[in-house]
Amino acid sequence: MSKMAAEGGGKEMNEIKSQFSTREGAYKLLTHSEYSRPNRVPFNSQGSNPVRVSFVNVNDQSGNGDRICFNVGRELYFYIYKGVRKAADLSKPIDKRIYKGTQPTCHDFNHLTATAESVSLLVGFSAGQVQLIDPIKKETSKLFNEERLIDKSRVTCVKWVPGSESLFLVAHSSGNMYLYNVEHTCGTTAPHYQLLKQGENYAVHTCKSKSTRNPLLKWMVGEGALNEFAFSPDGKFLACVSQDGFLRVFNFDAVELHGTMKSYFGGLLCVCWSPDGKYIVAGGEDDLVTVWSFTDCRVIARGHGHKSWVSVVAFDHYTTSVEESDPMEFSGSDEDFQDQIHFGRDRANSTQSRLSKRNSTDSRPVSVTYRFGSVGQDTQLCLWDLTEDILFPHLPLSRTRTHTNVMNTSGPPTAGSGGVVAAINAAGANGSNDGGANNMPGDSLPATLPRSNSLPHSAAGGANSKSVTTDNPIATGVSKFATLSLHDRKDRHPDKDHKRNHSMGHISSKSSDKLNLLTKTKTDPAKTLGTQLCPRMEDVPLLEPLICKKIAHERLTVLIFLEDCVVTACQEGFICTWARPGKVLDLSGEIIQSTVEKPLYQPIEWTMNPRLAFIPVPL
Repeated sequence: MSKMAAEGGGKEMNEIKSQFSTREGAYKLLTHSEYSRPNRVPFNSQGSNPVRVSFVNVNDQSGNGDRICFNVGRELYFYIYKGVRKAADLSKPIDKRIYKGTQPTCHDFNHLTATAESVSLLVGFSAGQVQLIDPIKKETSKLFNEERLIDKSRVTCVKWVPGSESLFLVAHSSGNMYLYNVEHTCGTTAPHYQLLKQGENYAVHTCKSKSTRNPLLKWMVGEGALNEFAFSPDGKFLACVSQDGFLRVFNFDAVELHGTMKSYFGGLLCVCWSPDGKYIVAGGEDDLVTVWSFTDCRVIARGHGHKSWVSVVAFDHYTTSVEESDPMEFSGSDEDFQDQIHFGRDRANSTQSRLSKRNSTDSRPVSVTYRFGSVGQDTQLCLWDLTEDILFPHLPLSRTRTHTNVMNTSGPPTAGSGGVVAAINAAGANGSNDGGANNMPGDSLPATLPRSNSLPHSAAGGANSKSVTTDNPIATGVSKFATLSLHDRKDRHPDKDHKRNHSMGHISSKSSDKLNLLTKTKTDPAKTLGTQLCPRMEDVPLLEPLICKKIAHERLTVLIFLEDCVVTACQEGFICTWARPGKVLDLSGEIIQSTVEKPLYQPIEWTMNPRLAFIPVPL
């Protein structure tokens, strides 16, 4: 889209960026790799559901097995995704579907069953139905909740259960989640339920029926819409964010609550896990990104860079700083050793072997910096580094040299179908199997992380200690970047107001639409502020983004990190590819090898590694 590629003229704050730089190089938009509707006309997004993107790899022997699915309004598209190496050809969709009376809201591929001849794509709709289709065979296998007897509200999130070929989970704006099996029917009457387990602000029911039918389980979570959920990397835990502002993390098999967190203000809209399952990042209507420790069940940092609601958060599995500590301390500046830094991405197993050195007493300690990103309704993309001075403020800071490498994310998770799921399949709905709610999900990563260039060296953050208090003498000595309150920042930048119609005051209050059937007391936000559920702004470090750039004209709804590129999408229906450093193509199709000082990232067509993300398929 040409207007997004414009890189000059106009005020700096309103300029649409086609390139931005971080310490590892420059990301550059690949205009020839842009996906959209075939006519490339901006979509009138008034009243439409968010544009979403899914990826899958079908193991095509031709070497071009990546497929992309995206929805725009009533339309669903399925294309070959050619990545950074070839331009997008919008004239030849593999499948295109236009729906009447309802709109696609979300979709997800089953990576376990995908082949060059067949893929299983789940699509959720605004009227509450879920459709299973095969965009390669162009078949519609099944329609779930067809008569809307299970739930009449909009589908907000749909995902296959990790490691399963038949189980999938669906969330609705009613605040309910349902577990389905593609092999079972939904019945011709409304389901009757019996209580399986309940706890604080949640209850789980099984379906009472003489024969097994969908849904297998019904989860009632919090108040208001359940906006998104995400499985942990090992598939054992489930993180949910709701309109009531709460993050709730469940042991999925044991159906037990592991921990909770409350937003600083308003509803939470998005959630993601770190590649090792140790940290969860959530974003929402408080314009913040909040980092929550799975192990300690507490907020360890917040990030402020957006001027409106945060719509998507995602970890970059391919970019992490892996550090091997030297015996002596390096005293030079960043510029002094910049040319000694190796920018590259090793194979995932190579990086994992380096990370595993941390557990060996015969080698120097190894640490990583987590990279994650966020996009919002303010049309801005932010990148963040989560570093050791934030995660472990009481440990001495390392001053060693860093390397950009790849984190291990080897294939789809293989867990997640035991416990309650196995019991349901075997005995109808028994689900009290103990799944060990306190186990750490995912593969372990090093405990100490190197410092990022996004925070000054003094940003140690004693406020991260478990007993949070404003009187902590360590906290008072933390740098201003780590303790600056949201109120103080606004006073210093009065011109950086919220985008009109997207301010924190525009919160949809739909919690009253859901009958409160749970035995619980409503949480008073005023009583949670200042507690471990929701620390005050001055009690936890405040991260500054590495970059914060306006990259679209309409609100952003997609952020996916791939091996060679980063994919974003806006509500106008344009899916953009940003090439990573060293992945820029010239006119002949050859990769331009950038230097260490100026590596380039370019936006390219939808390229997605199926191991790391879901691949959308057009219906």
